[in-house]
Amino acid sequence: MKQPKQIEQALNVFGQPLVPCGLDPLTGFYRDGCCNTGYDDTGIHTVCIRATAKFLAFSKQRGNDLSTPMPEFGFPGLKPGDQWCLCAGRWKEALDAGVAPPVVLAATHEETLAMLPLEALKRHAVD
Repeated sequence: MKQPKQIEQALNVFGQPLVPCGLDPLTGFYRDGCCNTGYDDTGIHTVCIRATAKFLAFSKQRGNDLSTPMPEFGFPGLKPGDQWCLCAGRWKEALDAGVAPPVVLAATHEETLAMLPLEALKRHAVD
């Protein structure tokens, strides 16, 4: 009998198993609570952030309104303190503007390191 293919365990920026980022609101490109990524995730939603008012205002001003609820998409809108899987490029943009939100490293996918240096993430870590 053929065995099902083993699914690889996603890893965080430390090479350890990826932990969930947020279940309320449910986050992740795949809405599985984790910052998992794949070929279809062109935005690279791999950075687990803890939203701040400054970051949410910055993101809205840049055309990515994360604070306004969109019930038609099952999105309640983020408020300060919510954790969310953010695009690595948007986090870098916020970093360059001086409003980078805090990062939960244990829940940030290792693929993030292809775009962002670990030291920059560590400077903004909550864990």
